[in-house]
Amino acid sequence: MNRQERHHIKQDDLVSGIEHVTRYVRAHQQEVKLTVAAVAVGGLAVLGFTTWRHSRNSEAEQALSAALTTFHAPIAGENPGQTPPAGVQFATAAEKYGKAVGEFDGVERRYGSLPAGKRAGYYAALCRLELGQGPEAEKALSALAASGSRSSLEPALARLALADLYRRTGKLDQAVSSYQLLADDASSAVPRDYVLMTLSSTLEEAHKLPEATASYRRLADEFPSSPYAPEARQRASYLEGGAQG
Repeated sequence: MNRQERHHIKQDDLVSGIEHVTRYVRAHQQEVKLTVAAVAVGGLAVLGFTTWRHSRNSEAEQALSAALTTFHAPIAGENPGQTPPAGVQFATAAEKYGKAVGEFDGVERRYGSLPAGKRAGYYAALCRLELGQGPEAEKALSALAASGSRSSLEPALARLALADLYRRTGKLDQAVSSYQLLADDASSAVPRDYVLMTLSSTLEEAHKLPEATASYRRLADEFPSSPYAPEARQRASYLEGGAQG
């Protein structure tokens, strides 16, 4: 078989294939129309869902931003001698955090499955800490800490806030354990040098001076460029000098 004959065969195969498809489409016009319509409807549905999801995320972020404005608003007399920034100002901390917690609760209630809703839950718990509602804050933080992966930001922040809560309420052993877990977790989303510094000072507060010294040294060794490293070295040297004295 010469090249010209093979070329004609390929052309014939191509023409036959096109004719076959054409005959099939003519014989099944209704089915083809329905298939095309279904694909078009499916595409429109995906586009509609994507647009709706984007709009909902945008709404959630805007609501969270408004609540954060309240959370970060100044309190009258908080910084004497400084001119307060333009905008919202509160007379007392209770007034500010009371308003903020309501706003964060609203964001979490409406957008709880979105990242903004999870962050709102975290900030609502912080507000409750400031309002002296320790048990409610601990419950919310514990639930958030158990959700998502350990490397996710909100659960990591919740674990850190829980450790801070234990420390503030005098549960130093629980605080130390919680800080230690965060400090040892290389995948944690929170800065480990900060966690180590807080762990070290908590150990010092609990009068566990050898452990505190070792923790300060670990911070200085593992994170030598950390802004906390100079103070960590200073505290370690001070504690070692006291132990020798």
